[in-house]
Amino acid sequence: MAEATEYLKLFVAETSWYNEIVLGSIVPGEAWRRLPHFFQSWLRNYLGGTLVYFLSGFLWCLVIYYWKRNVYVPKDAIPTNHAMYLQIMVAMKAMPWYSALPSISEYMIESGWTRSFATIGEVGWPMYFVYLAVYLVLVEFGIYWMHRELHDIKPLYKWLHATHHIYNKQNTLSPFAGLAFHPLDGILQAVPHVLALFIVPCHFTTHVAALFCEAVWTANIHDCIHGKVWPVMGAGYHTIHHTTYRHNYGHYTVWMDWMFGTLRDPEEDEHPKKS
Repeated sequence: MAEATEYLKLFVAETSWYNEIVLGSIVPGEAWRRLPHFFQSWLRNYLGGTLVYFLSGFLWCLVIYYWKRNVYVPKDAIPTNHAMYLQIMVAMKAMPWYSALPSISEYMIESGWTRSFATIGEVGWPMYFVYLAVYLVLVEFGIYWMHRELHDIKPLYKWLHATHHIYNKQNTLSPFAGLAFHPLDGILQAVPHVLALFIVPCHFTTHVAALFCEAVWTANIHDCIHGKVWPVMGAGYHTIHHTTYRHNYGHYTVWMDWMFGTLRDPEEDEHPKKS
């Protein structure tokens, strides 16, 4: 029992280190140190998530709408500044709630409720990659079905997911739309990241990084640029999802849509087969 308690302190030490780096650098004064550990972690996740959202969004927009103007996105397909402002407002209203999910997952890991491990040395690099692959497959499967049910169950679509699908044309989608969800919708679609921790061993730092990479990935799949990198579920696929509502529910790859019959390839839309 004492050994298990000591082991769990490794997770607390790591999250405390993250708190020190983020809050110590951003929050003036020392008042944040008086907060309970959970709320320190929530504040760190909120500030860190907001920073990642704005950095990825602004850099993405700077490149595709200004620096490479008319190269990746035609001029008439560029969303207006007002449209992007509205997307930012939706995302910022949801961000305090989004930040609760990683904070809760960290609490569960620190409490020893999950199968997370603290260091890669405990399992070795080969098993680390095996566990990571299984974790990502479970996350992909979970997000696919969560996303699909948010469409298929009409009350969920009406009251939650429709907030995101007001962006249904190329000139209304932007990297800032990536987190523009109803708060509960955004949380539900990220829940598979947490549920997978109870099924497969997962490296704690990798789990934290994966959650934050979501902000960058969602910016990418809403930029309307088809990267043509198989089997990645890139923006070309996701733009189709925003226009048909019935295809391409997957998150990272096309495999779940292929398996369950909902895949629609942007290449086939651009170059339809001749009968």
